[in-house]
Order: sequence, then structure tokens, then C-alpha cells
Amino acid sequence: MNRVLKQYWQVSPFLAAGVLLTFVFVLYPLAKGIHISLFDYKVIRPSASTFLGMDNYRKVFSDHTVLIALRNTVLLALVTVPGQWAFGILLAMLINLQFVRAKVFFRLVYYLPVISSWIVVCYMFQFLFADGSSGIVNFVLTDVLHLASKPIAWVQNTWTANVVVWMVSIWKGIGWVMIMYLAALQSVPRSLYEAAQIDGAKGARTFLHITLPLMRPMTAYVVINLIVGAFQAFLQVFLITKGGPLDSTHLLNTYLFKQAFEYFHFGYGAALSVMMGLLIFVLTYSQQRTFGRDRIEY
Repeated sequence: MNRVLKQYWQVSPFLAAGVLLTFVFVLYPLAKGIHISLFDYKVIRPSASTFLGMDNYRKVFSDHTVLIALRNTVLLALVTVPGQWAFGILLAMLINLQFVRAKVFFRLVYYLPVISSWIVVCYMFQFLFADGSSGIVNFVLTDVLHLASKPIAWVQNTWTANVVVWMVSIWKGIGWVMIMYLAALQSVPRSLYEAAQIDGAKGARTFLHITLPLMRPMTAYVVINLIVGAFQAFLQVFLITKGGPLDSTHLLNTYLFKQAFEYFHFGYGAALSVMMGLLIFVLTYSQQRTFGRDRIEY
């Protein structure tokens, strides 16, 4: 018993530091955000804030732009999560092939977008999808491939602007998915593939019946993180479309940022953030219930 207490005493400073940091940077901001959401909050003079109760939350359900932002956020998740997952696992499978050389080079090339600054990437896509013939994509579509009769105003239309946001999100996240699956693929025993070849399984059958089932825990981890990332997306819309045209490309994050830091409706912005946090919690919890208990067994 004394030995156990001594061990706890030795690690107690580290536990205390973790608890303190969690309280300061997680629990307190969370409680403060919920508190602010109940007020017409005044940042300069908090004492002058007016208590509104649940009015900010009622406003969330009656705000038409919130519905548009929720639609765009859900569409972003529905498009980018499968897109990043499919391209990422495909690249991982190709790089993991035995006859492929310069694996380190390919890993570096495909991972570069992940470590690149969001600001640089968004401005690059702004240049690629610029309006008029000055945009590289428009030049290729109109003058090279002749697939369009006139240049497309990509960020001036709701759906084309969303397409640009989806593309930059997929391109930026593929490398991370690739690295995760490369690590998982290297943990799969080669003997399983050799046994499958002896039994006559090749190509797609090997992938569907051996690779994917064994990587199910990694798939759960990747999918949950991609979903959370999609619902927390901010910079690609903030830098490329700025929520336009006419607030039609806002995501939940960009709209609550606009309410809080442009209109100074901090209480309403906090209510939006609380609702978004609950939505992310429900989604991730449901995914963890579905996949979270899986383990790799050989």
C-alpha cells in the first residue's frame, strides 16, 4: 500500500499540471462560452451585458443564414471526407507496392500540402480559379480544352464557389490520410497476402477482404478526425469566398466569426459555437460507438 501511495505521490506533479492546463484551456473557456451565450454580451463593459436566457439559442433556429451555413458545412463533410479518404488510401496503396521506388520522395511530395500554410494554399487556389481568362483553370477550360465557351466566375456563384472550397479541402487533406494508412499498411503481416495469393485472391478481392478489414480501427480514427475537421473548417471559406456571394457560402464557423467579430454579437456567436460543439459531439460519439471498439487481431 505504501508503495502504491509513493508511486502516486511521484506522478502527482505531472497529473496536477495536466489537470490545471485542462481547466485553464478547456473547461474554463467552455464554461465561459456557455455563460456568454446567455447574454447580450459587451466585451468592453461586461457588467453592462443584458441577460437574455435562451433567446440567443431560439434565434439560432430562426436564422435563415444558419440553415445555409449548416447546409454548406454538411455538404463539405459529405464531399470532402469520402474524397480525402478515397484518394488518401489509394495513394497509400500505390506507394506501398513493392516495386515502387523512391517511396520517401513520394511521401514528401504528397504530404507537402498538409504542412503548407492555409493562407498560401488558399491564395494559390484563388489564383487558379480567378475570374476571367486570367485564371489558369478558366484558361485551360476555354482556350486549351474548349470545354467552356466563356470564363467561369468561380467565386461569384454559390455552387461553383463551394466546389472550389471542396477541392482545396480535399487537396490539403489527402496527404494526412495517406500517411495514416501507410503506417497501418506496414503493420499488416505480409504472410496474409501470400496466403491469399495461394488461394487465388488478387487485386480488389485482396483489398476488400484483407486490407480494409484489418485497417478498420485506422479507418475509424481517420473518418472521425476528417468529420471533425470538416465541421471545424474555417480558413478556406474565410480566405477564398469570405462567405459570399450574399452569405451563401458561409460555414458554421465563418458565420459565428462574422456575428462575433464583425457585428460584435458575442452572445449570439457563443450560442452558435455551443450548438456546433454539441453537433460535433453527437457525430463523433456516434462514430465511436460504431467503430471505436474495433481492434486489429491477427
